Amino acid sequence: MNLGRGIHGCEDCRDCMHKAPYFKILSDKELDLINKQRYSVRYKAGETILKQGTSATHVLSLIDGVIKLYIEGVGGKNLLLALQKPWGLLGGPGIHTDRRIHYTVTALTDASVCFLDIEQFNMIMSTNCQFTTQLVQHISFQASNMFQKIISLTQKQMHGRMADGILYLSRDFFKSESFDPLLSRQDLADLTAMSKDSAIRILKDFERDGVISLKGNKLSIINMDQLVYFSQHG
Repeated sequence: MNLGRGIHGCEDCRDCMHKAPYFKILSDKELDLINKQRYSVRYKAGETILKQGTSATHVLSLIDGVIKLYIEGVGGKNLLLALQKPWGLLGGPGIHTDRRIHYTVTALTDASVCFLDIEQFNMIMSTNCQFTTQLVQHISFQASNMFQKIISLTQKQMHGRMADGILYLSRDFFKSESFDPLLSRQDLADLTAMSKDSAIRILKDFERDGVISLKGNKLSIINMDQLVYFSQHG
């Protein structure tokens, strides 16, 4: 972890080339307010960025890299909620409720994150309706995705859940039918709410049936129609 005032030239929010889209609508005065106590941190792959249960003191903006968000459950079991790439905002519902972090965030690749003071962030939300509307839309989109994930995890068999996990990575995140998922087999199991052994078995079933191809770290979808069928009927 590397702590600094600015990373990749981010010395001032007004001049930052890595500014998130929802910050572009802020005035120079509002950006100065955020910049006053902002700081940036560079994380190495595998490092924890936020820890479930700790105090929520900042809103985080992902500048670069890929991260994973997961809930630490009972008996050491995790539920992988989502992957994020720039320009994701991190902090969760605890920022406006109990001031606690309700999920853990880990860097899958080297990643840079800006820490924004909650009080100053909330001050801008209370005075800039356009900014607040964009954030509400962002949160609503995340909530909608979580509702679909709940349906998948509670109402589908393992083949259906794995199909949903692969489609999420392909369609929503990497936007490609061939990609390096950046996830271990345990991560894929946590994404689809099954044991590691079960996840490996389902992946082998898909590969044997010509649905996907696994070569090293690369996953390729060979038969999209069949994968979608498993998603819909699994």
